[in-house]
Amino acid sequence: MTEYRDSAKKLLTDYPRPSVAVDTAVLTVKDGALCVALVQNKTGWRLPGTFVHERETLAEAVLRSLRDKAHIEGLRPRQLHVFDDPDRDNRGWVMSVAHLVVVPEASVAHVDLTPVAEVHDLVYDHRKIIEMAVDTLRASYRAFADPERLLGPEFTLLELLRLHSAIAGEPLGKDTFRRHMLGQLVETDAYQQGVVGKPAKVFRHAVG
Repeated sequence: MTEYRDSAKKLLTDYPRPSVAVDTAVLTVKDGALCVALVQNKTGWRLPGTFVHERETLAEAVLRSLRDKAHIEGLRPRQLHVFDDPDRDNRGWVMSVAHLVVVPEASVAHVDLTPVAEVHDLVYDHRKIIEMAVDTLRASYRAFADPERLLGPEFTLLELLRLHSAIAGEPLGKDTFRRHMLGQLVETDAYQQGVVGKPAKVFRHAVG
């Protein structure tokens, strides 16, 4: 087979190349706060991540890092952004393909979770990755009722409001929120059980 050479007559191996890593922001809501899963190694607190091994896909590397670094399995992260600043990693030229996955708390109950508002002093540019992940999640929840299905199939408006407030990082007005969300919901004939006071109406998603 003839070796490929580019227009400068160089082989692909003639060019210096960065190491490729994956880092994953695992987000959830716990105790009324939006949280992220963090792990600690000798370099400090960071997102679960790893270098991509030879002949390994990005998706395989992500799942391996979550399993080996954070003991998380069964998730399906999606690509978020490529962080490619040549100076982002003090160990060398490392390009990170950041991923995002948003899950109910029960899926990561055994993991160290930190409220995103309290995240400080992470290694490399992992705080920037978290900020982009949070911005992406907040944008989706401003547009839709519960796109990540963090609540069950049926829920009350109050439960939905509390979820949105946790993700937004601030209290949201009840009346405005109700008007914005009702068009995306279907009112059921059921009422919330086991509560003190007037039972709340139960809703479900209009589609999906």
